[in-house]
Amino acid sequence: MIRQLRILLLLVKMHIRSQMEYRGAFWLDRFAQILSYGSVFATIAILLARFETLGGWNFPELALLFSFQLLAYSLGAAMSFVQLRNIEILVRLGTYDTLLVKPFSPWAYIVFSGLNIGYVGHIILAGALMAWAVAAVDFSWSVSAALYLVGAVISATLLTAAIITMIGATALIWVRSNHLFSIFFGFWELTRYPLNILPGGIQIILITAVPLALTSSVPVGAMLGKPIPILGDWAGPVALLAGPAWVLLAMAHWRYATGKYQGAGG
Repeated sequence: MIRQLRILLLLVKMHIRSQMEYRGAFWLDRFAQILSYGSVFATIAILLARFETLGGWNFPELALLFSFQLLAYSLGAAMSFVQLRNIEILVRLGTYDTLLVKPFSPWAYIVFSGLNIGYVGHIILAGALMAWAVAAVDFSWSVSAALYLVGAVISATLLTAAIITMIGATALIWVRSNHLFSIFFGFWELTRYPLNILPGGIQIILITAVPLALTSSVPVGAMLGKPIPILGDWAGPVALLAGPAWVLLAMAHWRYATGKYQGAGG
């Protein structure tokens, strides 16, 4: 076990070095990411300048929601998105078979050998915006509220990584699964807004089948005392438990998909 951990840490170190080989280009790309997502938030700010509130959420509250959503996604996707998106390519080319003979989990190798530090731009923007929003929002902070916020971010991070893992693992069954990421991001973009402004059917989907609302407006809304559709008073506990629960579901799906895998030739 210790030897395997050392190998995985070495893989992470090697991958980070390769990404940082051209540091100027790396940080220029991160700056572009900050500008890109900053422009998205600027659009929300423009709406608030005209209408003052959005679904009962004011500007600092929406800033907290946006930063929470971006931070949780960035942390979760750094451990999963690019790596799991590439499973389809590995399966089609037949190179996934080589991972099955390595002395540790194919999932662990894929994740740690491709740990994406490119999300640091997202994290910088989300962290700075969250720090401002925490100070600006009209909310009486306490130790329990701060602990809830940290726990909710961790749960949302796990939930994001779990869903992406399940999408990637589906390639082991269907060979192609990357089209599912388009659906994922279509719903994910909706979660930077309060859940209550969306149609009822979309609300149900974002809480159940594609529970991305649990990575944004549900935990933040529960903490701020906002009314949460469908979940009501259960919103806070559900948001905390969703991440670990979906990790277990993703583990089961990975084992099932691995059992169905038949190689590139079917």
